[in-house]
Amino acid sequence: MKLGARIFFCYLLIFIVCFYYPFDWMLDNLRIRYLEGVEDPLVDQANILAGIVGRDMERGQFDPDDFYDVFADVYARPLSSRIYELMKTNVDIDIYITDTSGTVLFDSRDKSRIGADYSRWRDVKLTLAGRYGARTTRKYERVLDSSVLYVAAPVYVNDRLAGVLTVAKPTTNINNFLKGAKPQISTKGTISLLAAVMLSLLASIWITRPIKRLTWYTDNIREGKRVPFPKLDRSEIGELGNALSRMQDALEGKKYAEQYVQSLTHEIKSPLSAIRGAAELLEEKMRPEQRARFLSNIRSEANRIRNIVDRMLELSTLENQKMLRRVEAVYLRSVIKTVIESKRPMLLKKHIAVKFAGNGELIVEGDSFLLHQAIGNIVQNAIDFSPLRGRISITARQSGRALALTIDDDGPGVPDYAGEKVFAKFFSLQRPDTGKKSTGLGLNFVQEVAILHNGTVRLTNRPDKGTRATLTLACSGQRSS
Repeated sequence: MKLGARIFFCYLLIFIVCFYYPFDWMLDNLRIRYLEGVEDPLVDQANILAGIVGRDMERGQFDPDDFYDVFADVYARPLSSRIYELMKTNVDIDIYITDTSGTVLFDSRDKSRIGADYSRWRDVKLTLAGRYGARTTRKYERVLDSSVLYVAAPVYVNDRLAGVLTVAKPTTNINNFLKGAKPQISTKGTISLLAAVMLSLLASIWITRPIKRLTWYTDNIREGKRVPFPKLDRSEIGELGNALSRMQDALEGKKYAEQYVQSLTHEIKSPLSAIRGAAELLEEKMRPEQRARFLSNIRSEANRIRNIVDRMLELSTLENQKMLRRVEAVYLRSVIKTVIESKRPMLLKKHIAVKFAGNGELIVEGDSFLLHQAIGNIVQNAIDFSPLRGRISITARQSGRALALTIDDDGPGVPDYAGEKVFAKFFSLQRPDTGKKSTGLGLNFVQEVAILHNGTVRLTNRPDKGTRATLTLACSGQRSS
């Protein structure tokens, strides 16, 4: 399982565990909280009514029939009271009064209960014992929602316990409140849980984004691509990324030095052997013209070594760049014209005609100096392999956001065996005119420039005759000329 998924599911498990208990507890205790809210005013009502009844008994004015008339009038009174979402249409409180033995003296709902023994009921029994008396009893045994809440208060006459007054309140309205409240609580809880899930997902994405960037970077480095180091945060992940980058630089630097020492040693070995052989022969007696020829060979091989070292220094500097140090709008038309002008003496020497075609200014984003060097290397190759009175065609075409520069010559083309080697370091083909090879670093330099510009370079044979070099670059825009 990926780290992002692990973080997400851990967050989800934490939220479920933390949400479930309080949510379940709240739903289970919601009825109790409503009952507490109802029982509190019932205690006040019972004590107030018990005080009124006790005063009337002291004065000898207590008449149950007057109470029946009052309650009959109250029960018959029409109500239309909206309590938030509840519409109350009648008074549903009942009252009964017992003496000290628990015998019913008054019942607001049913006169036939007068004389009944309520001494066993919890509300009456506990109140007569001097404790708080209350109970909840179903009005209909098999109906779960028919519970009635009974709260009792002692009736005192001349400071002596004379009986018990109980106020009864059906829990029907409480059940209605619960039916409306529980779905709302469940809906809000579900929305909160979904919000927590989404936040967990976003948190996991935010945490793992630097890791994904670092993975993308390491995969590209493993494939040999040259990509910029990704932007990481300042957390431990950022510190890990910087450490990996430093380790990569150290390893690449060591490997790079080893490769270059080996390559340079291999390439210089041949001209050094030629110089050494020529120098040994110069110690012998020979004709002046032979001596001059050997001295010329020594100078030629020394120049070859210098060219190899110079080109390798340029290439090593370029290869160590992970990105362009200077990026600007480069007008490729002007660069191509400058390259052609710089090669004019060699073109005139071989009587080679150059044709350039391209619409607009052909603007690309990059380093003008490196692009000049790269295009110059391709054109130089085309000149070296073109025959006398040959032709070189340079074409620039834009397709979408890419600009393709093609340079065609009518030389012998690339041999089949050399197709995959032309961009390798020190690989070179013999020039048709002189039979000599170059340093073999020019096309490798072009490839490095193309990579730095997020482009590509290819060398293919034309269908009829000659070679086609294609340099593709990202195009930033085009203006009409």
